[in-house]
Amino acid sequence: MDRKDVTPNSEKNSSGIFKKLGIGIVGGLLGGALAFGGFYAVMSPNFNSSPAVTKTDNSKDTKVSNVNYSVKSDVTTAVEKVQDSVVSVINMQKPSQDNELSGFGGLFGQTPDSNSDSQNAEGDLQPASEGSGVIYKKDGKDAYVVTNNHVVDKAQGLEVVLHDGTKVKGELVGTDAYTDLAVIKISSDKVDQVATFGDSDKLKVGEPAIAIGSPLGSEYANSVTQGIISSVNRNITNQNESGDTININAIQTDAAINPGNSGGPLINIAGQIIGINSVKIVQSNSQVSVEGMGFAIPSNDVVNIINQLEKDGKVTRPGLGITMEELTNISSQQQEQILKIPNTVTNGIIILSVSPASPAEKAGLQKYDVITKIDGKDISSVTDLQSALYKKKVGDTMEVTFYRESKEQTVKVELTIDQAALQNKNK
Repeated sequence: MDRKDVTPNSEKNSSGIFKKLGIGIVGGLLGGALAFGGFYAVMSPNFNSSPAVTKTDNSKDTKVSNVNYSVKSDVTTAVEKVQDSVVSVINMQKPSQDNELSGFGGLFGQTPDSNSDSQNAEGDLQPASEGSGVIYKKDGKDAYVVTNNHVVDKAQGLEVVLHDGTKVKGELVGTDAYTDLAVIKISSDKVDQVATFGDSDKLKVGEPAIAIGSPLGSEYANSVTQGIISSVNRNITNQNESGDTININAIQTDAAINPGNSGGPLINIAGQIIGINSVKIVQSNSQVSVEGMGFAIPSNDVVNIINQLEKDGKVTRPGLGITMEELTNISSQQQEQILKIPNTVTNGIIILSVSPASPAEKAGLQKYDVITKIDGKDISSVTDLQSALYKKKVGDTMEVTFYRESKEQTVKVELTIDQAALQNKNK
């Protein structure tokens, strides 16, 4: 208690002064005792025992405290629901003469021989790369794993490492280079957990995101990193080693994603797959290093693709039958003199050529038409057009709005042929 509380103002009676002072002192002692007692009650494991002062004996060995505790949180619960369904995927290939793997032969007293019959045996396949995957379906004797196409690219054999370290043979069901997805079939004998998909259309920027996978390979299998959803609907366009265009309408996250995490799941706080981790940006076009920019294929897109891969082993997409260029890539002079479109049109896709007997030609589209909308939605890039087109199926109709010189027009395009057939037809 503060001394101001016990200092008299105009009291003349000394006994009154001592009485008040005594009350103040007693009150202060009582208050201190209560405070100390309260503190001790909170801090002491047994508040009924008297406090004791003990000296620390530094002569004995340091020991671990016998205090035990159990941590349970939304994150640990979410991870438990998925972790045992996450696998490592090993891409097996035959070692070549100039492959670093061929050095293992000399190391173990064997000389690589490209003419040897054993060189062509399946048993001579060696790990070429590793990635991650997740088991999403168990159907009788089979279980299905989704991963990235670039994880299984050029594989001559596949091994899948389960959560307990068990290795099983994988059979490639189908791949889709455009979305960078692949499906692998394995035996279900030792599969004891299957992950489920959440609705990626309902994601909110800022909500928790958890990545699980095998960064740097199966040595670090089932590594867990946590972050948030940084953004949605990020358009990521890239090329794989085979030269195929990859186009992902991606989820962006700052959860740590490293080489080897590819193909592993990005999950929400409910323990549902909301994306399949695919790429990360480590450096900008201006050579600036960046951190925390990973991207995952949204679960709704994943489900659509893997259902087609399970059924047909490939994804069939409709073809439009045009070559194109973005309007922003040409000068204002070319826009005025060649295209002759209004200067208010600043975004769109220029048709450079139209294939004979293609859906585009049948709909009346011509060279130098500038497409500005698909099904009423603005189109400003080649990626926008491809994304809109690839959401369709062969046999669907697509509404195309375009400018032919100064006149805006809209036509219905019947998507009667798939892209692969259209490409073969034009060869």
